Amino acid sequence: MNQKLSRRGFLKSASLVSLGGTLFNVARAVPAASEGLRLGPGQLFSFEALIERAAAMAKAPYESPPKPLPKVVQQIDYDAWGNIRYRPDYALFANGPSLYPATFFHVGQFFQKSVKMHVLEHGVAREILYRPKYFSMPKDSIARKLPEDTGFAGFRLQESRKRKDWRTQDWIAFLGASYFRAIGALGQYGLSARGVIVDSAEPTPEEFPDFTEFFIEGARKEDQPVSVYALLNSPSLTGAYHFSIRRTEGVIQDVEVVLFLRKDITRLGLAPLTSMYWFSEKEKRQREDWRPEVHDSDGLAIWNGNGERLWRPLINQPFAVTSSFADKGPKGFGLMQRDRVYENYLDGVNYERRPSLWVEPLDDWGPGAVQLVELPTDDEIHDNIVAYWRPDGPARAGNSYRLRYRLHWLGDEPHPAQVARCVATRIGRGGQPGKPRPKGVYKICVEFAGSALDPLWGDSVKAEPVVSASGGTVSGAFIEPVPGTRRWRAIFDLVPTGSDPVELRLYIRGNGDALTETWLYQFRAGPA
Repeated sequence: MNQKLSRRGFLKSASLVSLGGTLFNVARAVPAASEGLRLGPGQLFSFEALIERAAAMAKAPYESPPKPLPKVVQQIDYDAWGNIRYRPDYALFANGPSLYPATFFHVGQFFQKSVKMHVLEHGVAREILYRPKYFSMPKDSIARKLPEDTGFAGFRLQESRKRKDWRTQDWIAFLGASYFRAIGALGQYGLSARGVIVDSAEPTPEEFPDFTEFFIEGARKEDQPVSVYALLNSPSLTGAYHFSIRRTEGVIQDVEVVLFLRKDITRLGLAPLTSMYWFSEKEKRQREDWRPEVHDSDGLAIWNGNGERLWRPLINQPFAVTSSFADKGPKGFGLMQRDRVYENYLDGVNYERRPSLWVEPLDDWGPGAVQLVELPTDDEIHDNIVAYWRPDGPARAGNSYRLRYRLHWLGDEPHPAQVARCVATRIGRGGQPGKPRPKGVYKICVEFAGSALDPLWGDSVKAEPVVSASGGTVSGAFIEPVPGTRRWRAIFDLVPTGSDPVELRLYIRGNGDALTETWLYQFRAGPA
């Protein structure tokens, strides 16, 4: 990843000319993609030209995206917005040539800014112009008062036209600021990704950059990716994005991004993920909710540059907490949903099917840190978890960043570790059953599963837990099989001291080698 980007020049030819970031119009029909849609004039397009446009914008004052009739849009609340549906017959590529039609979202109370949409074919982009007739809406909908040039809030890709249900089934959506999300291998939406993070969990308000324009290039074959290009803008930075998206067992996205900073940024987060974690078996409070667990993700997995596998269970913290995992050239990280047992949720919203999302760098990101932000929440409607890569060095005005990475929206990690993985964290009072429980002592139980632990069932491997703590004392550590399973668990007592949280680290070692990934946890005495 180059923090200082040497700007690339335009392709100098008679067929491509640029001035001030705006491409000259060209006469080009796009009949296959545009049936029923009103399109603007054709403009030659390239990713390099989009990068140059973002670079030029970064040197100019910030202009906010348009907000059509805010007093009207503010009245399109969640229920009213849900009753406004895009008509599939007006889908982009409804009749080809792309296999995956695109449909569009209406503006509303929670998505008030207009985003420009373009269809891209053969290097020519044409804007898709909003028309009320594209949407079905109740006769008394307040949205009918909006003007003809209102614009769209976002878009989604429908399943292949070869499927009879493509009109009702979608697999990836870009909607709101720089947020986007996709279904995983289990056919369910869950957590989201974002274009970039600007000052999350800082004393000053967080900034939410916007994707202001999209350029959609379809895929004519199932083994071809859909290409989506995006322009990003905010008071602090601009950016150009290329998403190469494949519909596989889940969804795979190759992302190339170039960012230009207008202003100094205190906390710049790249390849960010955002999710929800309320509670699980390790920390549920009495009578808080009737369900056993509620979360879109249950842990942060990291494969660091040294090859070590780390697992950090998520925590519903009492206040905003940022944890930093220093690294150099990471191999990957992600927010995972490992618990796939329906009985552990008992909810019809399919938490057990929520996707895991893994970030795989496609070039050397150099030194930096994976950072995890955990915010408190008392309801499942709030995303309170953020993970991202923070490069070393100050993020100063004038800096540019270019990086490539792959997003895996799947049911599990795309590159499974050879060691056993953590499958449960359980915390309770210390001491022994049937005896008075000592005050200030906590028992920690961490369960692992995987074929790397199979030798423990014989006598050939001498295994032990390796536990360390940043404070307090650890005692009585041992391992044992979990009855009725092929799992093993490590158990120890912790006596924290002082008011600071205790950073815990644990893995199982056998014959000198790590048999499990390394479990990390930030322990706070008292309620979780």
